Amino acid sequence: VSQGAHPPPLLFCLPTVTSEQIEHLHRRFKQLSRDQLTIRKENFDSIPDLEFNPIRGKIVHAFFDKRNLRQESDGLADEINFEDFLTIMSYFRPIEMNMDEEQLDRFRKEKLKFLFHMYDSDHDGKITLQEYRNVVEELLSGNPHLEKDSARSIADGAMMEAASICVGQMGPDQVYEGITFEDFLKMWQGIDIETKMHVRFLNMETIAHCY
Repeated sequence: VSQGAHPPPLLFCLPTVTSEQIEHLHRRFKQLSRDQLTIRKENFDSIPDLEFNPIRGKIVHAFFDKRNLRQESDGLADEINFEDFLTIMSYFRPIEMNMDEEQLDRFRKEKLKFLFHMYDSDHDGKITLQEYRNVVEELLSGNPHLEKDSARSIADGAMMEAASICVGQMGPDQVYEGITFEDFLKMWQGIDIETKMHVRFLNMETIAHCY
């Protein structure tokens, strides 16, 4: 996208977003990039909503994760352009009323894959139970009404629940290596991720929140 030009046509990954929303996202992109052609990690430092977010690092990391950018290679990108930005935003798009069951299932899995990558920080395709517990505790640490001991207890309970779902499916002679994406899907079964995964990029003063 050249500076001052209109954004590119609607991308395949954002089929329900209007041209007005694309324009809005393009303005947000230019604001974040300071009118440059790409955004780098340091551009997120000036975003108020991220400053005190307990998982700020993981959110920023997710924007540069090549798996989320739908690139074949692994690792992190040094910078993202506007098309990359739209690709990331596609994970936060709302449900369409005319989606059939198959489309809804694919839609849900895409959102959960994005979250899975946030937990799987070493890119090995698995999340250890301790890593899962740590992320839960980090998320809870941002609640000013929750004491540290209470947050730790809830995180411990979440880890034990994950273990009962994942480890409980294994045979006695198998070695547990971590939560796979298939396990992750089972852990989130029954949770309305379709409407709970929000983004505030359309507000020019704020950034993404995932909860």
